[in-house]
Amino acid sequence: MNKAVTAAKPDMKKLNDIIARHRSEKWPLIPLLQELQQEFGYIPPEAINSIAQALELFPAQVQGVITFYEQLYTTPRGKKVVRVCRGTACHVRGGKTILKLVKQNLGVEEGQTTPDMEYTLETVACIGVCALAPNMVIGKDTHGKMNPKKVAQLLGSKKSEG
Repeated sequence: MNKAVTAAKPDMKKLNDIIARHRSEKWPLIPLLQELQQEFGYIPPEAINSIAQALELFPAQVQGVITFYEQLYTTPRGKKVVRVCRGTACHVRGGKTILKLVKQNLGVEEGQTTPDMEYTLETVACIGVCALAPNMVIGKDTHGKMNPKKVAQLLGSKKSEG
């Protein structure tokens, strides 16, 4: 069930404008990467050589920073990120079932994005609201005391075709 998501090619003029704005900064790489990700939803891999050249770095150095920080992505992500907790409290209270239902509803596995670019599914070690276990986060909204009915209400029948 490996569904590849392809994004439209990024607007290279916009990409180059963002790079140019950061060239004169003292430590521009991370703010530049963050701005690119904010603009495009991810850091287009084809931007890595341009970034490296503009900042007088090796492409491997740019890629190294991107892969070091978990919040930086080189693949397209959905408009909403669904994070299901795998912490101990959530696991004990049925988190595994919640994850299974989310996968079924969205039609994707962990780390994948729905073909309509609406949702990306992730798991996290802990959301931090263990008293409300099992938990999941959709976008910026935390949902506790999850059960099959709540999963269906929150995600409806978003299952992707194909």
